[in-house]
Amino acid sequence: MASESEQERERLKEEYKEHYRKIRDAKEKLRRSGYVKNVNEALQQMNADELLASVDQFLGKVRTKMAGLEARLDVAMDHLMDDQPDEAELDEQMKKEKAKDTLKQIKLEMGLLYSEIEEQANGLHVDKTVGRKTESHSE
Repeated sequence: MASESEQERERLKEEYKEHYRKIRDAKEKLRRSGYVKNVNEALQQMNADELLASVDQFLGKVRTKMAGLEARLDVAMDHLMDDQPDEAELDEQMKKEKAKDTLKQIKLEMGLLYSEIEEQANGLHVDKTVGRKTESHSE
């Protein structure tokens, strides 16, 4: 008998478990249906015209802000382009720099040439004859 009562007890235990699972599932379905009901009510209460008006207002603000930013960018680009010298000015500056470099090189070469001439003259040991006073002529 003990065995039959244990089996009966286990059977009842499983029935209770199944019953509590069904109750839990029903509560979960009820909770979910409450969420669905709330969402449906919110969607029904929403006015499409108000929603579209708020979206249009937001887009208008974005467009206004973008137009302002584009204008500032255009002004900055114009200012930047005005500061840049044109090609003719750049060519003129390049020619002037090249002329300065060439002149500097010529002066350097002339200085070296003059130094070489002085060294050669110092190495010749030439006696000065013009403008020299001689004692024999004055007697």
